Amino acid sequence: MNVFDIVGPVMIGPSSSHTAGAARIGKTAAMLLGAPIAKADILFHGSFAKTYRGHGTDKAIVGGILKLDPWDPGIRTSIETAEKMGIEIMFRTGTIENAHPNTALITLTSEKGKTISVQGASIGGGNIVITKVNDMEVYFTGQKTTLIVMHQDVPGIIAHVTNLVAAGNANICNFRLNREEKGGLAIMTLEMDSDFDSSLVKQVKAIPFVYNTILLKLN
Repeated sequence: MNVFDIVGPVMIGPSSSHTAGAARIGKTAAMLLGAPIAKADILFHGSFAKTYRGHGTDKAIVGGILKLDPWDPGIRTSIETAEKMGIEIMFRTGTIENAHPNTALITLTSEKGKTISVQGASIGGGNIVITKVNDMEVYFTGQKTTLIVMHQDVPGIIAHVTNLVAAGNANICNFRLNREEKGGLAIMTLEMDSDFDSSLVKQVKAIPFVYNTILLKLN
């Protein structure tokens, strides 16, 4: 723990959990979609569901979807901004089994019909954990530089990706692979405790059977 975990992040809003963390969840979802957004369906669970209006969690989530940082003043008017951009926003409340109290499930649809569902929890101090992508269990925080690779589960892809990371002189401190089934959709997450040349992302995207590649540097 460092001093920023105690005093909290620089942010717009009254709560690091309900605003700063929420904005980071929204921003992560938008980055994973990787396309202009036409529609956002946002389900609030637990404490989020009870207080999202009063704490500005709705504005923070939408601000994140617009890729605003937690300290951007534009968060205050993010819902109005999204509406002017033609983005359809729907807020709902509900229960997500075994989820952290500060959890949101965001389903984004692009202008061309591409969709992605991202479940994330705000765990305090503006920190987040992404726990599901398209109903597939994952685990990454965004506290470290994180490379996320969505791909088909075929032999050789893990070696290809990690070789590129090694060639970029980045050190992997945490690796996780989740897949729907053998040969199906898989998500590889690589957290690194050193910098990663963003130009290598294009090389990873060019690997056969890779659908999308995202480099997260949320903090």
